[in-house]
Amino acid sequence: MNHGKATRVRRTTLPLHLIAWIVGAFILIPVVYALLGGFKQNSELSSNPFGLPRTWATGNYTEVLASGSFWLQMWNSTFIAVATTVVTVALSALAAFVFARFAFRGRELYFTLFTAGLMFPFAVAILPIFVLLRTLGLLDDPMGVILTQAAFGLPLTIIILRGFFRSIPGELEEAATIDGCSPFGFFWRILLPMARPAIATVSVLAIVGSWNNFMLPLVVFSEEASWTLPLGIQQFQGQYASDTARILAYLVLAMVPALGFYAVAERHLVGGLTAGATKG
Repeated sequence: MNHGKATRVRRTTLPLHLIAWIVGAFILIPVVYALLGGFKQNSELSSNPFGLPRTWATGNYTEVLASGSFWLQMWNSTFIAVATTVVTVALSALAAFVFARFAFRGRELYFTLFTAGLMFPFAVAILPIFVLLRTLGLLDDPMGVILTQAAFGLPLTIIILRGFFRSIPGELEEAATIDGCSPFGFFWRILLPMARPAIATVSVLAIVGSWNNFMLPLVVFSEEASWTLPLGIQQFQGQYASDTARILAYLVLAMVPALGFYAVAERHLVGGLTAGATKG
C-alpha cells in the first residue's frame, strides 16, 4: 500500500519537477553561455557558442579586472546598494512595528496607502523624480539614487516585516512591559533579534534590486566617476562593440557579487518569506 501511495506521489510531482528543470535551464543557459563566452575568442563564439573553449582566453577577464574604472563602478554599486538597504530596512522596520503592534484610528488606511506604492510604476515617475532631485540639488549625488530607491523599496519591505511582527505573540510583549521594557525597548531588544530571517529577506531584495538598477543611475549621474556597474556595462558595450567576448567577461564579473551574496543569503530569503505567513 505504501509503495502504491509513493508511486502516486511521484506521478503527481513529476510534472512539477519537469517544469522546474525547464525553467532552471532557461535561466542557467544564458549565464553559462556568458561565462564560457568570456573565455573564448570572438571568432569562436559563432562556431562554438555552447561548447568549451578550444583555447581558454583568460585575458578577457584579467583585462577587465585590471581596469580601474571597473573597480570604481564596483565600489559605487556596493556603496549605493548597502546605503539603500540600511535606509530602507531602518525606516520600514519602524513603520512596520507601528502598523503591527499599535492600534490607532486610520491604521489600515495608512497601511493601504503604503501598499499602494507597489502599483506605482517607476518609469512613470522618472520625470517628476528628475525635477525633484534637480530642485533639491541631488543630481550627480549618490544620495539622489539612495533616497529614491529607498522610497520605492518601502512598500514591499513594510508588508513583509509587518507580517512577521504580527506573528510575534502578544504575551511576549506583555511580559516585556511588566519587566519595565518600553515599546521601543521591546522593538530594539526583542523584536528585531527575533526578526532576523525577515530582515535578511528584505535586505537581500534591497541589495539585489539596487545592484541591478539601471534607469535611475542613468538619470541621476552624468559624471563617469559616479557610474554604477549597469551604467559601466552600457558604456563598455559601446566602447568594445566588436569585442563580444570581452563584453561577456565584463558582464559575468559584474554579476558575481550579487550572485554570490544571493547564494549566501538564499536560505534566509526563503525562511523570511515564509515566516509569519499564517498571521498578518
